[in-house]
Amino acid sequence: MLELAAVTKTYPSHPPVPALRGVDLTVTAGELVAVVGPSGSGKTTLLHVMGTLDRPTSGSVRVTGLDTSDLTDRELARLRATRIGFVFQQFFLAEHATILDNVADGLLYTGTRHRQRREQAAAALTAVDLGDRLTARPTQLSGGQRQRVAIARALVGQPGIVLADEPTGNLDHATGQTILTLLDELHARGTAIVVITHDRDVAARMPRRVEMLDGQITTDTTATRYDWGQQ
Repeated sequence: MLELAAVTKTYPSHPPVPALRGVDLTVTAGELVAVVGPSGSGKTTLLHVMGTLDRPTSGSVRVTGLDTSDLTDRELARLRATRIGFVFQQFFLAEHATILDNVADGLLYTGTRHRQRREQAAAALTAVDLGDRLTARPTQLSGGQRQRVAIARALVGQPGIVLADEPTGNLDHATGQTILTLLDELHARGTAIVVITHDRDVAARMPRRVEMLDGQITTDTTATRYDWGQQ
């Protein structure tokens, strides 16, 4: 589903800032993975590279088998629209538009007809228990409801993988737990999900945890469990 091999990312400055240092990471279909680490560890840069929002300085990134280094910017935009879903801490919803239109706009670059976009958006919002609020605007919703809209937008195109960057960061504890339960349910339906977080309690809920420090992966619990199984 997602494969990074020897990926580096260095930002030009004086001196240059290495954000990723030779990262190898594979996420298979249907996995639920937490990437955890302190601020400045490279988590957000990793998400941007995994989601093709930024190109690596070196190394390779494959998404659903496609080598992204071979793709033009337009092809990358279509890849993001059809194979990757994004959920961000800040929601990034258009406040002037209804939540139905916010979700339907997630299909703009897929070539889907207008009527079908709205039908798929309504179905995605129903799946996150907002089917009765289709004409509401983001300003009329709670933080948890807005995050559910963002999740519906991420899933409307039925992507192979969803990347969530601190999806509970702006929410109170109870609402955050509701969002995490929703992600658990989506994972149970077969969606591969990678959650970027600094919160170890959030990471502890995930069946696989990848820890980062100084732009490198220091721990991957999947490999540890495999070693235990051989003993």
